[in-house]
Amino acid sequence: MKTWYMVVVVCFLAGLAQTSLALKEEDCEVCVKTVRRFADSLEDSTKKDYKLIETEFKKFCKAQKNKEHRFCYYLGGLEESATGILNELSKPLSWSMPAEKICEKLKKKDAQICDLRYEKQIDLNSVDLKKLKVRDLKKILNDWDESCDGCLEKGDFIKRIEELKPKYSHGEL
Repeated sequence: MKTWYMVVVVCFLAGLAQTSLALKEEDCEVCVKTVRRFADSLEDSTKKDYKLIETEFKKFCKAQKNKEHRFCYYLGGLEESATGILNELSKPLSWSMPAEKICEKLKKKDAQICDLRYEKQIDLNSVDLKKLKVRDLKKILNDWDESCDGCLEKGDFIKRIEELKPKYSHGEL
């Protein structure tokens, strides 16, 4: 009786650990959104053949820009791609695997794929600068082509942004 109980507890904990380790969209946002958009663009006749999926992905990549273009580069969807793990996308897509699972597998092959992030839009009129990360504060200054000479701590960056805010606060960044 005790052994059976232990088996149930171990299985429950393993299932709990698996769900908490599953990739979330925000952990790999460019990959998940790009894979979804690509999968939605495929015709039903193409969705079951991984070779056709690869051909369509290469066509899809030609029209991509910015983060999506970099994603295509990492997978091998561009002519100038140095390596290719395109079959890690095409085969799971042909099996109707969800985008999150595909990106989870791609991340295991190349961690850079999930390092791609969309840039946040910051509304200076409503944001609390103290809650932003230093890199976001630096980005605000960089977008303004301003520097913060001698800034060492977060408070220094906030002070500099507050000084410059009247000059630049005509909307969102």
